[in-house]
Amino acid sequence: MKTDRLTMAQALARFLIAQRTVIDGIELPIFAGVWAIFGHGNVAGMGEALHRFRRELPTFRAHNEQAMAHAAIAFAKASFRRRMMACTTSIGPGATNLVTAAAVAHVNRLPLLLLPGDVFANRRPDPVLQQIEDFGDGTVSANDSLRPVSRYFDRLTRPEQLIPAARRMMSVLTDPAECGPVTLALCQDVQTEAYDYPVSFFEKRVWNLRRPAPDAEELLRAADLVRRAEKPLIIAGGGVLYSQASDTLAAFAEQHGIPLAETQAGKSSLPDSHPLAMGSIGVTGTSAANALAAKADLIIAIGTRLQDFTTGSWALFQNPKRRFLSLNVGPHDASKHGAATLIADARTGLEALGRMLAGHSAPPRWTQSARSLKGAWTKAASKALQPPRGNEHPSDAQVIGAAMRVLGQETTLVCAAGGLPGELHKLWSAGAPGTYHLEYGYSCMGYEIAGGLGVKLAKPDAEVLVMVGDGSYLMMNSEIATSVMLGKKLTIIVLDNRGFGCIDRLQRATGGASFNNLLEDAEHVALPEIDFRAHAESLGAIATKVSSVAELERALAEARAHRRTSVIVIETDPGATTDAGGAWWDVAVPEISVRREVAAARKSYEAATARQRLGD
Repeated sequence: MKTDRLTMAQALARFLIAQRTVIDGIELPIFAGVWAIFGHGNVAGMGEALHRFRRELPTFRAHNEQAMAHAAIAFAKASFRRRMMACTTSIGPGATNLVTAAAVAHVNRLPLLLLPGDVFANRRPDPVLQQIEDFGDGTVSANDSLRPVSRYFDRLTRPEQLIPAARRMMSVLTDPAECGPVTLALCQDVQTEAYDYPVSFFEKRVWNLRRPAPDAEELLRAADLVRRAEKPLIIAGGGVLYSQASDTLAAFAEQHGIPLAETQAGKSSLPDSHPLAMGSIGVTGTSAANALAAKADLIIAIGTRLQDFTTGSWALFQNPKRRFLSLNVGPHDASKHGAATLIADARTGLEALGRMLAGHSAPPRWTQSARSLKGAWTKAASKALQPPRGNEHPSDAQVIGAAMRVLGQETTLVCAAGGLPGELHKLWSAGAPGTYHLEYGYSCMGYEIAGGLGVKLAKPDAEVLVMVGDGSYLMMNSEIATSVMLGKKLTIIVLDNRGFGCIDRLQRATGGASFNNLLEDAEHVALPEIDFRAHAESLGAIATKVSSVAELERALAEARAHRRTSVIVIETDPGATTDAGGAWWDVAVPEISVRREVAAARKSYEAATARQRLGD
């Protein structure tokens, strides 16, 4: 057997280079690069290896470990899971900073390779700098915090363990059902130890998108459910985009006259202009989609895990004859809440189901009612997007309207947490698949700017717009500097409502007093006057602050011509929101309180929980 003698870190880098994929007939490295923040736990091992192979495997320097993992996640999402990135950190805080991002990837079913340094396998210098010690278990390290948020976890304590671990790693990262974060904890002494690796370990491997076909019996049952349905509704999730099934989905909906709603992850599966596209569903849904969901007797869930924002905490579907059919590549997601399952790739499953349903169409009155409901919603949405008439601070919706008017559907929008995702889900007019990029599976504040950078790396020719609230901006903004350093231009709108406006509204809606969310309602001696414009400028961005929607539109037009990241700051109204369309959401209200407002909210809450469907 022919071998090459390499350190474990060198072998890992060389293995990553050998993994390939084919997109649109072009063979590409499946790993677009490695994000690295070096420390004593990885600079000598992984650092030396990445330098050696830097031309074949680019290394990018970030400013925050969590942020660089967010960028890697966004890259994978924007690539529809066809390509991915790795992240390496030192031990201690470098490693634990990855935990939140790993959870983001886990919830959203996205590939992410984490390569944190670990303690010495030989234990001679124990305890080392930054080592977490478990007094009852000598095998524990800080990296064990990554176990529950990893699809596959391994700690390499010998260099030859890399061979089976790397192969298992790739099987998870490329599996359409098991896809998620992988952690290989690399003991820092083992990174530097040499081993005679078989040359076959470094042979090129091309990974293609696997498309499991549906079971024949499940397909027959699914087709029968659709034929018997009088009021069917499709819910499109992120699996539609990862399967690149948008054209197939459009043809299926048209051929069978079935209206369609979208989750946050599934938005842009169809363009908003499609006559059967009802827009968003659930808590942040349109009036059209939610009215249809309340009446539907068959909900066809495609590529979605049916989380509570989609289902209105399972109170949205009110037809007593309702049934669920779940087309999903993952059995765990497909079988939720007693759904009839069609376990398959979204595109392959839709094609097969469409053939079984040849000639069948939903009752015309149902399809026509959907189109009428959409027309009414379109008018309401258009009104919400118009600029304010006075000098008051604009709402989030009015800022969204300005961005849509100036930038259009060709722009790729990136956002994550707070009040913006609800308004964007309802109001943003998405164009091509993947132009709407929201992280709302984990609703992770701080994802936005780092995520925008990852999207730009995946789509270098696209205009990338990041919309972020002041709260999220303050949590994580460092990758503005990285975007400037890498020459990856972003346009960032910072909506400053002086606090956590979304949660303040939720607090008041559940009977609570405004407390600890807006800056003015938090414990303070003096309120800070935060100059977001100056801060962004200090990180290298072209920055401006505007005082009206008209000024915002002019600034956005100017930003399109900039070659460097632009940050535009605008103050917004923390209390204004688009109420129309959204469904109820289960947020538990205290049974006992000294506040009369809480008692009233509890009464409404108990009435709403009676509408939840459980166990059927």
